[in-house]
Amino acid sequence: MPSTKTRINLTVPAEMERNLQRLAKQHDRSLATVALDLLRQAMEIEEDDALLGIAEEREHHHGALLSHAHAWK
Repeated sequence: MPSTKTRINLTVPAEMERNLQRLAKQHDRSLATVALDLLRQAMEIEEDDALLGIAEEREHHHGALLSHAHAWK
């Protein structure tokens, strides 16, 4: 049965491959699973950074402030 996932072919430096192989062996997981987990983590960090930027921008905005009770009406 064909997979619904998209296949991405990556070429990585030898040192990165060794590190991925070491992690895969250490965690008793496949190389692809380790790489996918690391990619997920990186994307979460990017999302966190973007949300932090939005929060900081809102924090420095000097518009009218709402009380907590008013914001949740």
